[in-house]
Amino acid sequence: MTPNGASGRRPDGAAFIIALALIGLGALLIWDGARIPDKAGYSGVGPGDVPKLIGYVLVLLGIGTGIEGWRNPGPKRPKQHPVPLLWLLGGMVVMVASIHSIGFVLGATILFTCAAAAFGERRFHVAIPSGLVLGLFIYAVFDVLLQLNLPAGPIEMAIFGR
Repeated sequence: MTPNGASGRRPDGAAFIIALALIGLGALLIWDGARIPDKAGYSGVGPGDVPKLIGYVLVLLGIGTGIEGWRNPGPKRPKQHPVPLLWLLGGMVVMVASIHSIGFVLGATILFTCAAAAFGERRFHVAIPSGLVLGLFIYAVFDVLLQLNLPAGPIEMAIFGR
């Protein structure tokens, strides 16, 4: 291996950061899974085994990501644009901050509209009704059919009487 990777370019710093995050998360899962009392029944599999298994897989993925970042730095990355990320983060913050007062459907509509704007959709007269329909559908499936309580607001009260 050459110090500048196979293509002569510097190793991929982003790949190393991702690799470290995967290895760290995997190590945390292994450590946490080892702390769970082993009550393996007749099958020999206990409640701590799944987190440990996932942790080992994440560590292996992290090692593979680091090796790949060293050997193949990949193409030059395009310039990043922060505005779409701000649209997404703003939509999530508004939804989380207001979901208990305005309800799930309006919160989901706000998030959907902001996500659409992040992907370049500026026809809000199309995005808002689409978000409303999608939010109503999700609310109906999860709250009405599956009976998982979602925050109800004025729309949910008017339509579903909850």
